[in-house]
This record gives sequence, structure tokens and C-alpha cells, in this order.
Amino acid sequence: MARASAADRLTEHYAGASELPACTVLSGDEILLLTEAADAYRAAAVRLGCVERTHLVMDARSDWGTALAASQNSSLFGDLRLLEISLPTGKPGKTGADTLQKLAAMAGEGQLPDVRILIRLPQLDRTTQQAKWVQSLKSRAAWTDIPSIPRTALTDWIAARLERQQHTADAETLAWLADKVEGNLLAAHQELQKLALLHPAGPLSLEQVQAAVLNVARYNLYDLRDAMLLGQADRALTVLRGLQAEGEALPLVLWAIGEEIRILARLAPHARSGLDAAMRSQRLFGAREKLARQALARVPASAWPPALRHAHEIDRIIKGIPVDGLLRDPWDELERLVMRVATAGSPRR
Repeated sequence: MARASAADRLTEHYAGASELPACTVLSGDEILLLTEAADAYRAAAVRLGCVERTHLVMDARSDWGTALAASQNSSLFGDLRLLEISLPTGKPGKTGADTLQKLAAMAGEGQLPDVRILIRLPQLDRTTQQAKWVQSLKSRAAWTDIPSIPRTALTDWIAARLERQQHTADAETLAWLADKVEGNLLAAHQELQKLALLHPAGPLSLEQVQAAVLNVARYNLYDLRDAMLLGQADRALTVLRGLQAEGEALPLVLWAIGEEIRILARLAPHARSGLDAAMRSQRLFGAREKLARQALARVPASAWPPALRHAHEIDRIIKGIPVDGLLRDPWDELERLVMRVATAGSPRR
């Protein structure tokens, strides 16, 4: 049985909940998962007796007095009411921040016994997470971060979704599906629903899936960086071509690759000693530091300066300046640069 994701476990929790917190916050960037969690919360609220719902979409310029007023409107028969506040930007402004804190405090202190408050937020950046209003909500409300599904967990997520519709697939089919829907979970959900309509319950073959599923994968520059530095040559090439097909600006893609190569060229001389201090000087921490260390361990130090020169030469090609020995199409030459880094230190294939 496939392992359920955190978002799926949350929706299951709401399905069986006998009570809802006075104030709940759902935060995440994956539209599908956030919507499903909110839908499950609303269904639980209705099951527990909420007969009225007020939904406000707010930002820093909104009239936050409407949110306070909505919390005060008592039901004639004392029924539970749901006040839902969506903040797509994650920036409520001072008045909004004060209002959110006040609502959470009132709910937590039992001043709104017939109201359940649901606040929907995007994934907040590090600076916003330190804001007073966020810290107040985290201490007074039931705050849940809904993480996106990383590529490494995507096959498990697909398998779990297939199980819901009484389908199964082997590892090869799941991997193929993951490649086609990566970075586009909403489209992945739609493709799986299509399979449910086309095929009866039971095993799905690779041929059946390939005949039904479109290539709806979406990539970003971080996917390209990670694949290149991890030495995943085939994936790096797939992501780069995907970015090109999506119309990503070539100078931006080159900058993202070139910036990583520039930093690693500076770190390479310190790979044997003093690397920790060098990492700090380049402001590399956490997952990015780990990625850099893996790349430095795989790629010889002598390979970084030529790779950096290669990036500068591609920049010249983009600007219309021919470079002897290089291809005229900068996208083709960029593929060569990505492969140069991704395959460095690896056995020839």
C-alpha cells in the first residue's frame, strides 16, 4: 500500500473529526493540496452543524472591518457559522495583521463560541514567518503547513491516488507518470481522473497510461540546478528542454546555471581544507550547501574554471557574438554546458 502524503492524512483527519478548533490556519503553495484540505475542512464543518459560510478574499488594501463584522453576526438559532479568510498574497498589511491577531485571540478565548474561523495562506517566506501576526496565529490557532510533493515522493503520491480509484501500476509505469506530471500536481490529478474514466478498476499497464496521459510536466530553474549538480544528466537535459518548451527566458536560465558554476569555481580550491568557512562566505546553507558539497566531491576542481568560461561564451552567443568552436544556437550550447557539469567525474557512457 502506498504511503499517504501529509496533505492526504490531513483530509482523512477532517473526515473523522468530532470537533474543529475555534481557529484554523492552512498554509501552502500547492493549489490542489490546499484546496482539498480546505474542502475537507468545510465538509467537516457542515457535518458538525455549520449552516452558514462567509468567505472573504483579503489583502493589505481590503476593508478588514468586514472580517470583524462577519465574526460578530450571530445566528438567529445559535447555529455554528464558518468564517473563511483567504489571503493569497500572504501580506495582510498592518490593519489586516492586527485583525487576524484579534480574531485568533477572540476565538481562542471562547468569545466566538458559534464561529469557526479558517484562514488560508500561501507558503510564507522566512521573513514573513517571523512577523508578529504569524507568531501570534501559530500560538493561538491550529496552524498546519501543507508541504508540496517533492519529486522523490511523487511516485508514492501517484500510487496512493491510484489506490483511491482502485487502480494499481508497476514501478515503471509510476515512474513514467511522475516524469510526465512533475511540477503540475493539479494537472496530475486531472490525468489520474481521466484514467479512472477510461479504465475499470485493477492494474494499469504502461501502454494504457501512455495512451491516455499528456505530458503536463512543469519545471523550474531549481529543478535544473539540482539535477545538474547531482550528476543526473538525463534528468537535467529533460528539465532544460522543458524550460525551453515552456518559453523560459534564455538569459535567465543561463544566469541560474552560471551563478552555480561561479560559486562552485570559487569553492573548489577550498574543497580539501577551509570549505566550511568558504561555504559561509558564499552564504550557502541547508539543502543548498549539501548540494554544493556533493557536486564538489564529484566534479574535479580543474573542471570548474573551464565551465565558467563556457558560460561566459554562451552569453556572448546570446548577444549575437559568434564564438569559434561553439554552436550557433545558444540553447544547444547550453545543453553542452549542462552535460559538461552533470557528467563530470562520471564514467563515460
